[in-house]
Amino acid sequence: MRKILLGLMLGILSTTGYAAAPSGNLMDAQVDVSDQGSLQRGAKLFANNCMGCHSAKYVRWNALPEPLGVSMEMVEDNLIYGAYQAGDTINAAMRSEDGAEWFGAAPPDLSLTARARGADWVYTYLNSFYRDPDASIGWNNKLLANSSMPHVLWRLQGVPEAEYEDTANGVQVAGIRVPDAQQGMLSTAEYHQATRDITNYMAFMAEPVRAKRQEIGVWVIGFLVIFTGLAYLMKREYWRDIH
Repeated sequence: MRKILLGLMLGILSTTGYAAAPSGNLMDAQVDVSDQGSLQRGAKLFANNCMGCHSAKYVRWNALPEPLGVSMEMVEDNLIYGAYQAGDTINAAMRSEDGAEWFGAAPPDLSLTARARGADWVYTYLNSFYRDPDASIGWNNKLLANSSMPHVLWRLQGVPEAEYEDTANGVQVAGIRVPDAQQGMLSTAEYHQATRDITNYMAFMAEPVRAKRQEIGVWVIGFLVIFTGLAYLMKREYWRDIH
């Protein structure tokens, strides 16, 4: 009986947290897809900074209002550019052919990136850009070296510079910092919150029903715990006369 209860309690704990523990050198995104304020800010940042190049073709516009806690009119006014149908998927403003020509590869669709890579990976990636004059696009990324994506959030963060160190494998990037003279519109804490909001929104896009599924899951596990206890008491009552 105790083993059954322990298994059920572990099930409850596994359903209440969204993000897995950070692994390796990844930063902890601490995403919470039930935080509508974060989702709203992340949606706005995603629309203004990501949708120019990246699509989210597995997400439809009419799937956004309820989870974000806003009306469809607000989605239209703040996220959608140009004509659309409510059931349309989120497409990039740039054609994939142009992206392949300009960047060497078409920018990937971001619908499932947070699920495939993990939210911690996305958050760390957004915080790992640095200026690199030797790179073809002038930027590099500590997590994903020689990425073809420029640092589109540099106006918010500033211009990060790499700090190098000599290792057995040659000179490598040891850390990244933004010099005082190259600060952006946001402080370090504010920029981390902005990238966390984008990551949270991407985690939501990767599984739009996850918050609701987690909420229902807690009630289901709670019911099973109570039912198991009642069933055990009933079993004892039935077997009392036999013994």
